[in-house]
Amino acid sequence: MELERETGWKLHPIGGDTGQAYMGTKNEEKLFLKRNSSPFLAALSLEGISPRLIWTKRIGNGDVLTAQEWCNGRNLFKDEMLSSRVAKILKKVHRSQSLKRMLQRMGGHSITPQDLLAEYQQNIPEELAEHPQLKKALEWVQDTKLDIIKDSEVTVCHGDVSRKNWLLSEEDELYLVDWDSAVLADLAYDIGQLFSRYIDKEQWDGWLVEYEHELTESFMMRIQWYVIMTLLIDVKNAHRKGQFIKMNNSIIKIDQLL
Repeated sequence: MELERETGWKLHPIGGDTGQAYMGTKNEEKLFLKRNSSPFLAALSLEGISPRLIWTKRIGNGDVLTAQEWCNGRNLFKDEMLSSRVAKILKKVHRSQSLKRMLQRMGGHSITPQDLLAEYQQNIPEELAEHPQLKKALEWVQDTKLDIIKDSEVTVCHGDVSRKNWLLSEEDELYLVDWDSAVLADLAYDIGQLFSRYIDKEQWDGWLVEYEHELTESFMMRIQWYVIMTLLIDVKNAHRKGQFIKMNNSIIKIDQLL
């Protein structure tokens, strides 16, 4: 493989949506290697949010290869997403002005409530467009959108806080990885994803105590908006993939929240 010749590392492809990630081995060493990872990685490494960055190398075809320390470990389980450690890492990301300035300088992509509404409504199947609970939810997010925009706190968001993007090392270090979806958005965007998929409503306040944000009516409304919006998009994606049990579970959650 040309890439192996250029780097001097034996590359072993590992799972992921992009097919750009590898375990690199040389002698007794192991590294996590990835093509065209976010340039944001160096700052995240310095903050201790992601595993330590070892080196960055531009290869012959113009791609950039990054190497991070290899961490043996596992992804978080669903019930572990409620932990205070998850709350504290997200708080660190969301409150970092240096990360925000860097992503802005890099021309980081922004996501607004209008963008999410457009994503859901684009090419929506008629079966979903006419579904009573989904129509009710769509009307609610449309009616509430202006208040959300007015009170939003735009900062760096990971953009995909799936439990599969949390790595707990054998040394008990917790990292948030895979920053390809990083965006500038309301911090409630990340929290909405987390709550909609992993945390029941009666547990929201307890998690937010660890996150250390004032629990104002406006803040809780923004979180509710992003939870409902995330669930609507999850319904649409599950319908497209034929995952009807997952789709129906999201619809049940929407009905309970409204």
